Amino acid sequence: MVTKYRQLFNDQFSIEKYKEFQNDIAADFNYMPTFRMAETPFFISNELKAQLIEGCQDVIRLIQQDNFKQLTEKSLELNTKVPNEDEHTTFLAIDFGICEEDGQVIPKLIEVQGFPSLFNYQYVLYDKFKKYFPFLEELTPFINDISSEDYFKIIEEAMCNHLPKENVILLEIEPEKQNTKIDFYYCHRDIGIPIVCVTELIKQDKKLYYKNDQGQLIQVKRIYNRVIFDELELRTDLNLNFSFSDDLDVEWAGHPNWFFRISKFILPFLKGKYFIETTLLSDLKEIPTDLENYVLKPLFSFSGSGVIFHVTKEDIEAVTEKELYILQKKVNYIPIVQSPDGKVKAEVRVLCVWKKEDKNPTMLCNLVRLSRGEMIGVKFNKDKDWVGGTLGLFER
Repeated sequence: MVTKYRQLFNDQFSIEKYKEFQNDIAADFNYMPTFRMAETPFFISNELKAQLIEGCQDVIRLIQQDNFKQLTEKSLELNTKVPNEDEHTTFLAIDFGICEEDGQVIPKLIEVQGFPSLFNYQYVLYDKFKKYFPFLEELTPFINDISSEDYFKIIEEAMCNHLPKENVILLEIEPEKQNTKIDFYYCHRDIGIPIVCVTELIKQDKKLYYKNDQGQLIQVKRIYNRVIFDELELRTDLNLNFSFSDDLDVEWAGHPNWFFRISKFILPFLKGKYFIETTLLSDLKEIPTDLENYVLKPLFSFSGSGVIFHVTKEDIEAVTEKELYILQKKVNYIPIVQSPDGKVKAEVRVLCVWKKEDKNPTMLCNLVRLSRGEMIGVKFNKDKDWVGGTLGLFER
């Protein structure tokens, strides 16, 4: 998208440099991420940046509606409702596929999540890329061109709310086994909060505790929540000492209810040039005859699980809980990133933080996924290069 920087990067790129870059990340914790790290950033033009911002603002306007909680209450009826919900989400991730429509490049909303993403890893990734490609200092991953220091302060406040670090935890299901654990490691290193498994929490009355490295019982006053509920429901082997539905004396950095409220559940409500025709399966009047142009998706899954790309009439008829699925029109991802041997598709996730006292969320940075397959996910990109997770860089 920005020819000058694409040419500079590709001219300086080598397999050897890419391996050094990977090993540099792995050396931080003697751990190589299990997801594929793409070879390149995505260079985002000012025009595309403006479109992404406009698309995000359209999503945010819906979330800011006075009746938004009423509009999304059914999403909680279908799932586990957690007490003490705050006025708005703390984190917001808005995913756009970079598509082609009427011969023009345009971002199209693929998904939106009231849930945190790789805030700490993306911050580090920028520095790693600059180390091997110093000219990238001219660009920024931050939408509002803030400094790295400002970015760090914003995410630290969102996660900790000025509480002592030992009383704030990053909560996950067996975090050491998660595909995103590199982000947890950077969060622990840079923010200073402990990483705790759901099975390690101890409930006493309305309070939660964990044991620190010295075996001392420490009260949990705030939870940076990374638990995906559909994964938790599948893990019937886990022995928890508390329930998310308990009335607990704890703050949430990312209250679990917002994972359901701000999800694929709201896609049918979004209309406009950046949005895709989406229908809740329970609202579908008749099955389209051109199903090759549609994708079937579960509402509350994560990382593309349960998506049926080549959907059939039988697939739709087989769904018993039709209020938990959407039928979405396919979009035409445009191969836009020039690799040494062809062009690659891109998806941009805009990462936002919404401070408790603020009227609006702040668009902070981004995460990009590159793909050569028909979809963005890992299973569509096996044994391919110039694909995987990376970040977008904007002109200053």
